[in-house]
Amino acid sequence: MRHVLRRHPDSPCSAATQIAVEIARPRPDHLQLSYVVTGRIGDIRMPPVAAAARSDELWRQTCFEAFVRASAGSAYYEFNFAPSTHWAAYQFDDYRSGMAMAAAVPAPAITVQTSPDRYALQTSLALDRLPALPRTASWGLGLSAVIEETNGRKSYWALAHPPGAPDFHHSVCFAHEFSPG
Repeated sequence: MRHVLRRHPDSPCSAATQIAVEIARPRPDHLQLSYVVTGRIGDIRMPPVAAAARSDELWRQTCFEAFVRASAGSAYYEFNFAPSTHWAAYQFDDYRSGMAMAAAVPAPAITVQTSPDRYALQTSLALDRLPALPRTASWGLGLSAVIEETNGRKSYWALAHPPGAPDFHHSVCFAHEFSPG
């Protein structure tokens, strides 16, 4: 299933013209996410590929994100994937509260491909390692990206945006529902 992210209206971007995310379910307990950015890729600030490692504050630069929660619940997970192949996983008890490292989450495999007009980052998530998500209800998925241009300007992209400033943690952003099984 393919989704096109929408740029937040208050965050212009001249480098990226579109960001799409392809969602696949190779197994019921896994999500495979392929983020594809089209535009002038050389005008996007991207950290160089390095050894995969867990790292904090990836959202401060170009970063691709996924948020997962039970549709009827308040606890959720945040995943960050950087072009460097660094990654992060956090668990929240409620909207922006009770944040903790999601230590049970294994390192995701992250691959990247780039050309002058297309950039792709692919990763997969093992959902069976998320104890705060009940397997008896549907789940909400939020997909987002932060794009930092070489001039330092940042734009914020998501499936949906709440009113006001960009906020990927907001319940409006969990716009794709799917079954855990």
